[in-house]
Amino acid sequence: MAPKASKADKKIAYDAKLCQLLDEYTQILVAAADNVGSKQLQNIRKGLRGDSVVLMGKNTMMKRSVRIHAEKTGNEAFLNIIPLLVGNVGLIFTKGDLKEVSEEVAKYKVGAPARVGLVAPVDVVVPPGNTGLDPSQTSFFQVLNIPTKINKGTVEIITPVELIKKGDKVGSSEAALLAKLGIRPFSYGLVVLSVYDNGTVFSPEVLDMTEDDLVAKFAVGVSMVTSLSLALSYPTLAAAPHMFINAYKNVLAIALETEYSFPQADKVKEYLADPSKFVAAAAPAATADSGSAPAAAAAEEKKEEPAEESDDDMGFSLFD
Repeated sequence: MAPKASKADKKIAYDAKLCQLLDEYTQILVAAADNVGSKQLQNIRKGLRGDSVVLMGKNTMMKRSVRIHAEKTGNEAFLNIIPLLVGNVGLIFTKGDLKEVSEEVAKYKVGAPARVGLVAPVDVVVPPGNTGLDPSQTSFFQVLNIPTKINKGTVEIITPVELIKKGDKVGSSEAALLAKLGIRPFSYGLVVLSVYDNGTVFSPEVLDMTEDDLVAKFAVGVSMVTSLSLALSYPTLAAAPHMFINAYKNVLAIALETEYSFPQADKVKEYLADPSKFVAAAAPAATADSGSAPAAAAAEEKKEEPAEESDDDMGFSLFD
């Protein structure tokens, strides 16, 4: 029979394993492991087997090993992991796609009953319907102010009731009622809190972002840069088109008020001098819009409902 390893030997072996993983992997998921059982953790390890390794341990040991390894290797990026090691957490070293690994970890959640004193991670709502309990159990419902009625010898809940709010502690009455109803309102598993990727630490919400989200955020950033540039009159690539248009408007306004002119201003002056040209410019557009309909039908509609021309319908180009 092999001798049992001492605590010192276990710490040395753990330190060597953690340092080896730090050298082999550049991506780490820091996950909370509250209320996760050993069997559940074993299933998670099996599901991630191949390109990921789950390592649990005491925070003090992990911090010490990371700090010493960073000093030995000179890679201070490892030090970014230390502030993340708070609470009951574990490390998932992976070479796979971070989003896929995070989704795989989220699959391994198991239902759990509401125990007394436990802080509710979600709202608990008791649905309406027949509970199957006999009328002698109505005291539980009365204590919690849950409206009920007796239907065919059993207690029936009339309306849905928010029994426990997120963040509240579970009381003895709530726990007893949920146990009698067979409701397991909570589910637990590894929850990814932070992501470490080649020295960079970010929130796991970043993994859920799509290309459309990135484009939208980029557009918002460009809009802010444009607004700031225009307000400061500082030229940037984003603000340049708006600056040119504003400059053109200013020059055009001066040309209209003075005798100075240029080709584009000449055309504007020509239209302003003879408003009938607006109608001539709008006529081809109106013909194109009605070209798909039969000529006879168009003529008939014109007789029945004379079209009213408006300034909005008279589109023309100043640069034609």
